[in-house]
Amino acid sequence: MPSIVSIAYSPPTEVPRPKDHYHRISATEAMLLADRGIEFDRKGKGGDRQLSIMSAATLAILREEGFQTAPGQMGEQLVLEGIDVDNLPAGAQVKLGPTAIVEVVEPRTGCDRFERIQGKHKKLVRGRFGVIARVTSSGKIVVGDAVSVVP
Repeated sequence: MPSIVSIAYSPPTEVPRPKDHYHRISATEAMLLADRGIEFDRKGKGGDRQLSIMSAATLAILREEGFQTAPGQMGEQLVLEGIDVDNLPAGAQVKLGPTAIVEVVEPRTGCDRFERIQGKHKKLVRGRFGVIARVTSSGKIVVGDAVSVVP
């Protein structure tokens, strides 16, 4: 059964963003807020770029290729197992846990920051870097929660 295997976010802090890694902490649960993202996430400011979601299967392949893939090390916030995240089209809706729903906005593409942190060119992850999504229905999520694509 598809499920959430990892949650990571950037907690509020006065410390500037580190240059050599993503400022993410691993969590076992989080509250997703509609039109915002993860509650208390420094990145959760609304707009269309609220969540970065990746596939556990893709992360396993990238780990074998030498990427750093512990929770949050690819800049992702959620990792899902059992769903082909890389092939979710824009507009697809995914239910996370009992009530939260996110909508895919676009594929993730990587950036110069990703290249500095990983020490590899972003083109190496093109098409397998997950998606950017926005929260359309709020809800608490927990690692292990069921995940499904909404028909």
